Amino acid sequence: MALTQWDRRFFESTRGRVVSLLRWRRHTIEELSRELELTDNAIRSHVAALERDGIVRQRGVRRGVGKPSYDYELTSNAEQLFPKAYEPVLGELLSVLAERLAADEIAGILDETGSRLAERASAPSGELRARLDAAVSLLSDLGGLATVEETAEGYLIQGYSCPLFALVPDHPEVCRLAESLLSTFSKAPVRECCDRGERPRCRFLVDAPAPAGEPRVT
Repeated sequence: MALTQWDRRFFESTRGRVVSLLRWRRHTIEELSRELELTDNAIRSHVAALERDGIVRQRGVRRGVGKPSYDYELTSNAEQLFPKAYEPVLGELLSVLAERLAADEIAGILDETGSRLAERASAPSGELRARLDAAVSLLSDLGGLATVEETAEGYLIQGYSCPLFALVPDHPEVCRLAESLLSTFSKAPVRECCDRGERPRCRFLVDAPAPAGEPRVT
């Protein structure tokens, strides 16, 4: 998967180059200094900043002649910095399924996948609005961005960033996965009506009356 412009700028920076070296193996400050042709103090400053951000951690000590040297390695959080091939792999998988299975069979697979993702998270409790807010938070954890709005008919989950937007133009059926996830997690009848335009956005309706006496969005 190609690097974005932001990714490229980061990995061309000194901190990005430190992260790239640590992705291969642990390094000491002295080793990083030699690799990047910078002073030890300059490297320490960048490593300290990466530690504060939870990207790098100290791990182990090397003892030899002179003062001991500390090894540094990447944390699990650092993996989020590196591009992943999830989208093209999932896209090809959906293409293969479309060639071999009927549309209703694919829909069933996506429904079950969404339900399983929801069941892996802690189920919310409380009134319907609280459960929908929790469902939107779960969607955010998966890379989306959405809000819950009240309407005359019930509730609208309005998305502003779709976690699967790159797949939607060729595989609009992936919206079923999100619908199933939200329905299972919130224990509410969620109905998908996504915007599949140039920049896809999630939209889901919940046909349930909003609490009486509260303002509604129409």
